[in-house]
Amino acid sequence: MGLIIKIIIVVLFIGLVISLTSSFVFLIKDAQSQKKRTLYTLGIRIILASLLMGTIFYGLATGHLGSNAPWDKKITREQLNQATEAANKITNEAANKETTNK
Repeated sequence: MGLIIKIIIVVLFIGLVISLTSSFVFLIKDAQSQKKRTLYTLGIRIILASLLMGTIFYGLATGHLGSNAPWDKKITREQLNQATEAANKITNEAANKETTNK
C-alpha cells in the first residue's frame, strides 16, 4: 500500500508541474485575448494540490508514509539508559582526575 501511495504522490506532483507549465504558456499566449484557459488551469492546479495534500496526510495518518530524518528518530529506553551511563562514567572519570590532581 505504501508504494501505491508514493506512486500517486509522484503522479499528482507531475500533474501539478504540467498544469503550472501550461498555465504559464496560456498566460503568455492569451495576454491580449479574453480566453480563460489560465483560470481553468488554476482550478485544475488547486484540485491537484488538494488531492496531493490529502494523499500525503492519509499516508502519514495510516503509517504508510514516514520520515527517516535523523531528528525524527525515536529514542528507546535502552538507548537512553546507555547514554546516561556513558555520561555518568565520563563525569566520574573527570571527578577522579580532579581528586588525584589535588
